[in-house]
Amino acid sequence: MKIRESAENYLETILILTKRQGSVRSIDIAKELGFSKASVSVAMKKLRENGCIKMDSDGYITLTDKGRSIAEAIYERHTLLSNWLMQLGVDRERAVEDACQIEHVISDESFEALKGHVAKRKDSKCKS
Repeated sequence: MKIRESAENYLETILILTKRQGSVRSIDIAKELGFSKASVSVAMKKLRENGCIKMDSDGYITLTDKGRSIAEAIYERHTLLSNWLMQLGVDRERAVEDACQIEHVISDESFEALKGHVAKRKDSKCKS
């Protein structure tokens, strides 16, 4: 399923905030991303309508299975790409920024090839 980059970013942010603080509300997302609460509210409505999140009566947001699957895939891409770029000598801030761009446009095939390459290099270093 292909969704918009902005939706992927929101879902990834919800996943990260959930891991970091346990519960997430729109205001937390707005603060994390530097967006207005109104913009986040509109995005949360769309994510809810698309079955990616649930929101309880107190405004707490949780990922559905569908939303979690998308968020975890994007987060895996982000983490692997950031770490790989840093291993190549890119400074942390630039690596994170570039990974955030690449994670949305890289094909599944290319990502899996890169993931396999990184895993092979890691295995060969462990055996040395």
